[in-house]
Amino acid sequence: MVDRKTASFMRSLCMGQIVEDIVLPFPEIAQSDKETLEGVFTTISQLLGSREADLKKWDREGELPAEFVNELRAAGLFSFVIPEASGGLGFGSKAYSRALQEVAKYDASVAVTVGAHSSIGMRGLLLFGTDAQRARYYEKLATGEMIAAFCLTEPASGSDAASIRTTAVKEGDAWVLNGNKIWITNGGIADFFTVFAKTTAPDERKGLSAFIVTRDMPGVTTGPHEDKLGIRASSTTTVSFDNVRVPLDHLLGEEGKGFKVAMNILNSGRTGLGGGAVGGMKKLISLATQQANQRVQFDKPIREFGLVKQKVGQMVIDCYATEATVTMVAGLTDDGYGDYAVEAAISKVFASEALWRSADEALQIAAGNGFMTEFPYERLLRDSRINRIFEGTNDILRLFIALTAMNDVGQNLRDVGKSLEGAFTDPIKGFGVISEYALRRAAFTTGIGREGTTFTRLSPALKVPQGVFEDGTRDLAAATDRILRKHGRAIIEKQFATRRLADIMIDLFVLACVLSRVDASIRKNGEGAAAREIDIATAFAGQARRRVKHTVSEIDDNQDEHVKTLADMAFETERYTWDVL
Repeated sequence: MVDRKTASFMRSLCMGQIVEDIVLPFPEIAQSDKETLEGVFTTISQLLGSREADLKKWDREGELPAEFVNELRAAGLFSFVIPEASGGLGFGSKAYSRALQEVAKYDASVAVTVGAHSSIGMRGLLLFGTDAQRARYYEKLATGEMIAAFCLTEPASGSDAASIRTTAVKEGDAWVLNGNKIWITNGGIADFFTVFAKTTAPDERKGLSAFIVTRDMPGVTTGPHEDKLGIRASSTTTVSFDNVRVPLDHLLGEEGKGFKVAMNILNSGRTGLGGGAVGGMKKLISLATQQANQRVQFDKPIREFGLVKQKVGQMVIDCYATEATVTMVAGLTDDGYGDYAVEAAISKVFASEALWRSADEALQIAAGNGFMTEFPYERLLRDSRINRIFEGTNDILRLFIALTAMNDVGQNLRDVGKSLEGAFTDPIKGFGVISEYALRRAAFTTGIGREGTTFTRLSPALKVPQGVFEDGTRDLAAATDRILRKHGRAIIEKQFATRRLADIMIDLFVLACVLSRVDASIRKNGEGAAAREIDIATAFAGQARRRVKHTVSEIDDNQDEHVKTLADMAFETERYTWDVL
């Protein structure tokens, strides 16, 4: 029986165990939510389906008109995750992600406006709020009377959340808040802010706390609308706090536990970003296939050219895999799993990079048209770029993914070391620990079919991609051991090595999600009806196998030092050195 409070598919996988109960069967949206979603889709279509010209205009102007934001409120698009008893739709993560996917098919700025409210802006209230706090704000947040924003990032702290300088000092019946936040989505239209501040001395890297702050509190101000590359119509501003007195009962969660609050908000909300990415990819596939069908070159539609088929086929594979992964993580959230941070991070990295590839390839298929503002491709490309940056940059998330895995394995190596030290004084106990660890690793490395080292419930039609997964997990086990033994404690500074491990983990988790999704389709519809989905699993598995093998080969045979030396030279000169003339 899986302990949902502590079980993690990827952390277990890095220790040599496939816990298939976590990913099988593939999660489904509840029937009641499906019925509600149908109504939501109709509302979204009516609101956005005929607004392409408006959405394009607002992108150029860099702002959503107040009248349109009121339409979003009236349509109930700020109510997705708020409980029904408080006027919301009460969606779990799966249904919420699917709803945001539908919004993103029409416009990324609208999706970000709606998503920032529910995914992160008021998510802390949902996860950590007291009954009194929820009673005070839920209904206003559901109607959009109050739009929410998430205030973490500062001028001197991007991904390093622990280094923020905003402070909150307890004085009498209030916390006095001082500081500045930057790049706050919904900053210009929000009335409800989830704000993170130091509640210890500002030079200490601890003591972060979360607070509910409202716009009507004296000292809260927002800056002008930021002029951005993409998602231009969404509101992005600075938010400043000048001696803002925040009532003591506006503390969100425990004092000093704000880092945990922030990370839980981001983990829980990542299915919103993933859903948006899937919606964008589906829009891009629609545009690319229409273009390929209609554009004629050399007396035939370009859909008949192999390189165009390769682009569109890969877009389909990436979209299916992304949707499988985002849905899986949403399912973990809805099913009460407590340790899914690695899986959530993987879903964010894969989804944002798959969307970027799709936007690039769709523009390439459109060729010259894609570069013109008359057509939607360039806006979709600009809009897609931010996803690799916000809610945790992909570079930092890769470090988190890999270091979490290596911390688990490293702990076991230390346990083995301690057992070895005492093996002669207590040989039975020492031998037991050593044998258990060694057998688990040996089974994974050699492919011996010990319990927990293979999938046992997948359809036989998936034998080939299942084999790729199991072979890849042995590569992961070997790579983790090799990297740890090579670098030891210095691994935290070896970012080339950690990225390689993270890339292997990303490929394997996404493949596991694809296998689960295709398996569910086979069982529901039959192998014949699922034939094209089996093609997707086989194709993605083959691509993952090649990437994993290449990545493993680079652990010991690479050009890392040459690359770093050249970078150091560029940093020192701040220019390129070798001009031809």
